[in-house]
Amino acid sequence: MSTHDAARPGPRSASAQDAELPRFGQGMYFQDLHVGQRMRTFRRTVTETDLVNFINVTGMLEAIFIDADYSAESGAIGGRVVPAALTYTLIEGLLFQSMIQGTGLAMLELVQKALAPVFVGDSVWAVVEVTGIRPTSKGHRAIVDSRIDVYNQRGEQVMTYDARRMLAGRAA
Repeated sequence: MSTHDAARPGPRSASAQDAELPRFGQGMYFQDLHVGQRMRTFRRTVTETDLVNFINVTGMLEAIFIDADYSAESGAIGGRVVPAALTYTLIEGLLFQSMIQGTGLAMLELVQKALAPVFVGDSVWAVVEVTGIRPTSKGHRAIVDSRIDVYNQRGEQVMTYDARRMLAGRAA
């Protein structure tokens, strides 16, 4: 046993005090938000693997997604276009990793509008604006409305959606 190992304490059980430590990656409680607050996500590049996995798991085997030449030949959108649903879910993934991890209780309503195509190789990101907060009568939670504007790497808006979620609040 080295001197360094002798100084290192052995395994210990988690204490009640440990449960009170800040948690890395913890989402925001509704009390952390205010109407008009705006936040920006990180960017996420859409890969060919993302497209293939998404269309296979969802069954969206549409010709424009599975045939690289079909879109251009049919007069539709040229390039490796991705489903708007994939763009939306990538943005939601960025929100799960930050704003709503551990505090998001439910997605209650979603109204989405695709404004421009997103292609394999594009990098998407979003600006989230809190548009409403309504505490519920049942415990420490609230209905939080937000507007999510999605952009590509050129700053072009490609999607917008309004989301209504139930978020947890801090315990009293």
